[in-house]
Amino acid sequence: MLHKISVIGAGNVGATLAQRLAEAELAKHVAIVDILEGIPQGKGLDILESAPVYGYDTRVVGSNTYDVISDSEIVVITAGIARKPGMSRDDLLSTNARIVTDVCGNIKKFAPKAMVIVVSNPLDAMCHVALKATGFPPNRVFGMAGVLDSARYRSFIAEALDVSVEDVQGFVLGGHGDTMVPLPRYTTVAGIPLSQMMSADKIEKIVDRARNGGAEIVAHLKTGSAFYAPSASVVAMIESIVKDKKKILPCAVHLAGEYGIKDLYVGVLVKLGKAGIEQIIEVELTDAEKQQLKKSADAVQELVTALEKLSAVTA
Repeated sequence: MLHKISVIGAGNVGATLAQRLAEAELAKHVAIVDILEGIPQGKGLDILESAPVYGYDTRVVGSNTYDVISDSEIVVITAGIARKPGMSRDDLLSTNARIVTDVCGNIKKFAPKAMVIVVSNPLDAMCHVALKATGFPPNRVFGMAGVLDSARYRSFIAEALDVSVEDVQGFVLGGHGDTMVPLPRYTTVAGIPLSQMMSADKIEKIVDRARNGGAEIVAHLKTGSAFYAPSASVVAMIESIVKDKKKILPCAVHLAGEYGIKDLYVGVLVKLGKAGIEQIIEVELTDAEKQQLKKSADAVQELVTALEKLSAVTA
């Protein structure tokens, strides 16, 4: 158990995450920060008052100031505007870049030893912003994307086959967007290759649905985006860190030549433990899969380049 985990942003993702963290008792204290007066305080108090019912002793507090995150070992950034129908993650670029930059300045000031997990969209580009704004080493700055994308992919397979989600193992690489790269070749159901359980056409339909999983939910909600599965995905990452499980999970990490990609945040498999990103795992890819991953990385690079141009204009 850690001393403190902080969540920046008290919207649906942030508040649900704070609740899940408290219930899992991964830290003695959970702090929630948001600019909206009363919102983090009210939600924090509500979660705290749930403790006797669920039986957790985590202390939850909400605030409009960043001093509450002091001494945090992990800080999760969920702050930013959410997607609306017809809006891509990329449309969020400029506004959320300013928000994440401000947040990271405060993390650097109040929690300089913390690991930073980015959830704000467009996620891969926001990881670049966080790395630059904090100046932290890359093993301490990474993003939640692959765990969520893989969960969607696995849940769709389990639904189609009418089997337990626990029997479905698979992962998604690449940027968090419609160029992500689910890998059916590495997907199994109770150890059986997916290709033996499902036709190629059906697999392709599931792959396409996984790529557009977030947009599908946005279209239903109309005034917001997903928060149950994203928050659950962050908890899975934090649990691996806190308990030093060293789970192999897909995360958005800073690559330094792996997969032929350099100085870019892209979702790949990593070993996640108490030191954060402890190892980047390179799996063998076919030429077609390499091309898909390159296409995804190129899409992330376009966002990073756009960010650099925005910075140059506003400088």
